[in-house]
Amino acid sequence: MRVSNALRLAVPALAALALAACGAEEEKTYEADVTDESGGEIIVTDVDPAAVDVELPETEMTNVPVEEATEEAAAE
Repeated sequence: MRVSNALRLAVPALAALALAACGAEEEKTYEADVTDESGGEIIVTDVDPAAVDVELPETEMTNVPVEEATEEAAAE
């Protein structure tokens, strides 16, 4: 049985394409659900299944007025 030249060339090309599609793993991208206002770099990693859950307080931070801060420092 004779195989045409076109088929002879197409089979390896299709096999290479199939291998490339299977081996091409999409790169993971991570997005943090926070805003970095310090100008630094946020590092995001995979969740560790053995990690302990930590509940952080939801208390809003407020600055101390300058007058109070200097009076308290002078009193100490």
